[in-house]
Amino acid sequence: MSSAKVPFLDLKAHHDPIRQEVMAAINQVVDTNAFAGGPFVAKFEEAYAKFCDTKFAVGVANGTDSLWFSLLALGVGAGDEVITVPMTFMATAEAITYAGAKPVFVDIDPSTFTMDVTQIEAAITPRTKAIMPVHLFGQSADMDPIMAIAKKHNLFVVEDAAQAQGTLYKGRKAGSIGHAGSFSFYPGKNLGAWGEAGGITTNDPALRDRMVMFREHGQAKKYYHDVVGWNGRMDGMQAAVLSVKLKYLDQANNGRRRAAARYDQLLAGTPGVTLPVEAAYGRSIYHIYAVRVADRDAIMKRLGDRGIGCGIHYPVPVHLQKAYAGLGYKKGAFPVSEACGESFLSLPMYPELTDAQIDTVVTEFKASL
Repeated sequence: MSSAKVPFLDLKAHHDPIRQEVMAAINQVVDTNAFAGGPFVAKFEEAYAKFCDTKFAVGVANGTDSLWFSLLALGVGAGDEVITVPMTFMATAEAITYAGAKPVFVDIDPSTFTMDVTQIEAAITPRTKAIMPVHLFGQSADMDPIMAIAKKHNLFVVEDAAQAQGTLYKGRKAGSIGHAGSFSFYPGKNLGAWGEAGGITTNDPALRDRMVMFREHGQAKKYYHDVVGWNGRMDGMQAAVLSVKLKYLDQANNGRRRAAARYDQLLAGTPGVTLPVEAAYGRSIYHIYAVRVADRDAIMKRLGDRGIGCGIHYPVPVHLQKAYAGLGYKKGAFPVSEACGESFLSLPMYPELTDAQIDTVVTEFKASL
């Protein structure tokens, strides 16, 4: 085994330089005892809305809640359908199901790995209420055609921007284009909390008010419940951590782009390896750097034996998950997503990756092919 080890993700390297600043922010929360919701959440919401170029941001308990509350606030419910993609994390579909609606899938584009906009209209039925594109791996879906189709058919658009904190589409921030944008601040995300947290962005004040109500047990004011809601508040400590880390997010995203550019350069033309493509319409933040290879599992094992940490995002598309067998989709329904599920290999990616580490990953990767 090689002595040069490169982890898939190194949160210690990410947090050590700002650790004192974060701990000071946490101490402020402890000093004021503002643990659930409260002023630290409000401060983060204001800063994150500004970052996303939206009028409002709503802090919630996690990314799954952010998707769910977005749908509930838009009135998506029983009997409705929401169009999304099967190449995503399970939460995208779960939120649709928990809103009472049915996920309807369309395949992904083979180069951008985001929603194939040419397939959307064929999936629309009289029950379709919303479209939920996924900005996969930090790359924006092609939003202009999606918004045009939504407008034509009178549908809502919720951007699943869980992996897209700072992603650009034609100069616009992810989460600012649809009716709502949904974010996860899970610790491994580009903007990660020190625990669970999520957020929603919108420019619609009425929608914002409904989202706030859903996260607060459906209360318009304390102990007066207008709707059946949920306990989906962000906690004060996570908000304080996120407020500190948000200041360094652009710098961190640039670090990922630098790492991705070096991978691109060193891996260009490698036989049997398909590199990720940055869409001409946007600016990716490379939450994940996923290449495509045949015999992926064997290559991943060889890399592991050589001390290189890798990941798979995602081995089983949602339509083939046992949990969604009831939808009746069969293997072959979405060939691009299925082929990607079998061939995606995520290489180490974080802002602090050094050139030497990237060189080591590339050397060991090529030797593992």
